[in-house]
Amino acid sequence: QVRLVESGGGLVQAGGSLRLSCAASGRAFSMYAAGWFRQAPGKEREFVAAITRNAGTTQYSDSVKGRFTISRDSAKNTVYLQMNSLKPEDTAVYYCAAGNTLVVLTADVDYWGKGTLVTVSS
Repeated sequence: QVRLVESGGGLVQAGGSLRLSCAASGRAFSMYAAGWFRQAPGKEREFVAAITRNAGTTQYSDSVKGRFTISRDSAKNTVYLQMNSLKPEDTAVYYCAAGNTLVVLTADVDYWGKGTLVTVSS
């Protein structure tokens, strides 16, 4: 079992930055690929970014490519999402995810965090 706890969400103006953190506990987190998804009000949960176990490969949705960066620190069992040049349409609850393969679909995810709210004002 892996427990994921997100932090770092909040209110930011358009053009600003936030860094989300996802702290993992339980089974060796380094064994899992990890990623971030988000869900805006009234919309389905969507893929944002993913990273492999060894951080050798990353993948991003087209909507965040060039603005967001995913990384992980195995020593701290933590995954990060650096979000720059934020837009109002980035407003959503952001969820940390972990799985045995690159987590780019919700079906790939074995473990979910409870989410952290990001609100971007115009």
